[in-house]
Amino acid sequence: MKKQELIHLHGLLSEVRTQYEHWGEDVDLESYNELGVKPTSIHKSKTDHKAAVFELAEGITGVSPEAETESEPVAPKAD
Repeated sequence: MKKQELIHLHGLLSEVRTQYEHWGEDVDLESYNELGVKPTSIHKSKTDHKAAVFELAEGITGVSPEAETESEPVAPKAD
């Protein structure tokens, strides 16, 4: 994935986080905030944005209702 694509994904995940917070969900983003990388930090490296995307995604999925109910990963299938 190119750096520009990672920055775009980072921005999209940031919007999802904002929506969760608007709904009143408690999103644990302590490790994401410690990185100090925001979607607007275009001067940061690709590796920094990749780490931030993973931390942000982990924080967001930790509050989703599916995260509490699903216990096993589901294998992808193509019909």
